[in-house]
Amino acid sequence: MTGVSCRGAVSGVARSGSRRKRYGHAVVHGVVACVATFACHDSVPEPASRSVPTPVSLDVAPSSVPTATPSAVNGAPTNPTPSAATGVAAPSDDSFRFPAPAELVAIGDIHGDLAAARRALKLAGAIDDQDRWIGKKLVVVQTGDEIDRGDDDRAVLELFRRLADDAAKTGGAVHALIGNHEAMNVAGDFRYVTAAGFRQFADEKPSAGEHVDFDSLAPEQRGRAATFSAGGVTARLLAERDTVVVVGDTVFVHGGVTAEHVRYGLGRFNREVKRWMHGDDPPPALVTDPEGPVWTRRYSDDHATVDCDGLRAALALLHAKRMVVGHTPQPKGIDSACDERVYRVDTGLSRYYGGPTEVLDIAGDRVTIRREPPASPP
Repeated sequence: MTGVSCRGAVSGVARSGSRRKRYGHAVVHGVVACVATFACHDSVPEPASRSVPTPVSLDVAPSSVPTATPSAVNGAPTNPTPSAATGVAAPSDDSFRFPAPAELVAIGDIHGDLAAARRALKLAGAIDDQDRWIGKKLVVVQTGDEIDRGDDDRAVLELFRRLADDAAKTGGAVHALIGNHEAMNVAGDFRYVTAAGFRQFADEKPSAGEHVDFDSLAPEQRGRAATFSAGGVTARLLAERDTVVVVGDTVFVHGGVTAEHVRYGLGRFNREVKRWMHGDDPPPALVTDPEGPVWTRRYSDDHATVDCDGLRAALALLHAKRMVVGHTPQPKGIDSACDERVYRVDTGLSRYYGGPTEVLDIAGDRVTIRREPPASPP
């Protein structure tokens, strides 16, 4: 994989007019948005065949992006304000915790491939051939990156949103998390969007109160920019999602959770991301940090480089047994590291990567990998 230069490699949406309330794409309220930082993080090269918006040269350190004030979003409980000196969330904040179900399945990165999403959901026992929820009390956690690189972004987002509603009616749940690619799109970084990914949102217009300067974008790209812009229609739907959840004794996150993140407050971080995507606050610093929860690869890279000590420290603070992460495709399918304290579920199952369809099944202390049977020979 090749690196991406921080300068001149980023697509963005310039903001003009109001400096009041909408945050996400360029210079807003005196803040250079996180687009520039994203350009430094994502090391997988984009498809060579598609066009991208005119590059914008931005350069800002993650620490210069202000942190949003914790607040209730979409009915989430508001925890007491963390200590300004320590950044430690109040211990009573359990908004990111959910009880252990009898059936729990994790699915990794989808990357805009509806067929791959359906295969994984069927393998999990969540849907039938008509995409209807059949999981009853099953809990599914999808670890983020439902979009980019593939042509079915809108259909994948809509499928998981509908299934979350349907699962709730039968006592189940679908937790679709925020990954780095959802964050990148809200920040106006469209380097990994395909031509079809732009066309699907061509009819979208800026929301009321939005001030988006489309000059840097081709006409066919403006609809996606409008709807993914912080406060836009799709961004507000993404704002309903968590970035980190703990289900029973298992932590789920796209990149990884460190002890530092736990001390900062996982519920606090979830709310800050939601408020940014909802259009209420600037992007939180942790969403642009290369070692932040949606970006770090410290638990998903080569076995020789996995930070097992850091993992144990984070799990101990959370009183959890294991962590499940996506973000880094595993060439041999789902695997574990650090004595099965972390499971890496990004199998590259999308058409873009061509990896196997596998899901992780967790039932109490039993953790197993479900694999799609090989296709029958013609």
